[in-house]
Amino acid sequence: MQRRHLLCCGAAAAGALFTGLMAGGRALAAAGPECAASTLPPALREHALLARCWEGLDPGQLWDVHTHLLGTGDSGSGCRIDPRMTQWWHPVESLRRRVILRGACVAEDAPSIDRAYVQRLLQLAADFPEGARWMLYAFDEALDESGRPRPDWTCFHVPDHHAAGVAARHAQRFAWVASIHPLREDALARLDAALAGGAVALKWLPGSMAIDLRDARLRPFYDRLAASRLPLIVHCGEEKAVPGAGREDLGNPLLLREPLRHGVRVVAAHCASLGMALDLERPRPRPVPAFDLFARLMDEPAWRGQLLGDVSAVFQFNRRAEVWQTLLRRQDWHDRLLHGSDYPLPGVGPLYRLGGLVRAGLLAEADRPVLEAVRAHNPLLFDLLLKRRVRWRGQRLADPVFATRRHFERGTAPA
Repeated sequence: MQRRHLLCCGAAAAGALFTGLMAGGRALAAAGPECAASTLPPALREHALLARCWEGLDPGQLWDVHTHLLGTGDSGSGCRIDPRMTQWWHPVESLRRRVILRGACVAEDAPSIDRAYVQRLLQLAADFPEGARWMLYAFDEALDESGRPRPDWTCFHVPDHHAAGVAARHAQRFAWVASIHPLREDALARLDAALAGGAVALKWLPGSMAIDLRDARLRPFYDRLAASRLPLIVHCGEEKAVPGAGREDLGNPLLLREPLRHGVRVVAAHCASLGMALDLERPRPRPVPAFDLFARLMDEPAWRGQLLGDVSAVFQFNRRAEVWQTLLRRQDWHDRLLHGSDYPLPGVGPLYRLGGLVRAGLLAEADRPVLEAVRAHNPLLFDLLLKRRVRWRGQRLADPVFATRRHFERGTAPA
């Protein structure tokens, strides 16, 4: 485990995504939407598929609940990335950085990567009706069990004040999500500051940040979250893009029981749709699909008012067809499933292979050229349109999946 920690962004922890990217070399590193034209041409803007995309939706309720904010700190933002991601002698880490920047259409030689990243998001948002917003994620650094920062486990860091500042400057399009490691000495003070500063949720990536949801020291933090009704967004399932501390075991969906028992509203990111996890509730624990454990929790009556799942990344090529089918057919879940893009990943070329969805019977072949054309101009709009077009035996993601704002306004969230 210690060796894996030291390989924060190294080849041993890079996973299938970056293995695939390396196999294609520079061609795949450059793969992704064209970045020159960010505005949809009239033929696409007026296409019937886009018109139908908005039927039944209230743009004022459409909050993308999973949007990453990235930067290098070149604007004084306080953001930083692992130095290995800029060093040619660490080829996997360097490729990771190039792929992410390419997916966000940010040039490596931009005068300010911090500013260019935000500007690109604003350009993409311009193709959406007024009222649609994106929840921008801060991302705290990894800490060890004694609360000491571990830069060798931290692939990137986006401080709360940067996310809050961007959201304040562009409040018509952005809200912000705090990220606070609960083992910080001042964790509760930081949480109070985030609440006062208008954060709409808190995000943890336990396997990367080294957060064990069962740790008794987290209970005061849970109590404060429960009292405030601030949702806790937790990455569940396997993590490919940000290995960090390399603690995949901490992404087990069953660990969500601890904050749920303390009354915290919890959003399971990606619906735990990737990878395996130990079924800790069997007499002899064995690995099962993490998604199956998420489904178990979703079906328990005790958590119907507390547990939700976001559908970001679930239609990427590396998910099982059974996951796609279940999410579409479980109409009883749809009031608790939330639209999210996992931006900038919709702009990373190899992650979305529409042919697989067509072959699985979820997407009409006739929709494929339009989706690909939209993606070339606007990956965010592509992500939304894809989720509106997929079907399984006539069932689709219902309109409430895209009415997410109601879950993030404190004091007004559904019971």
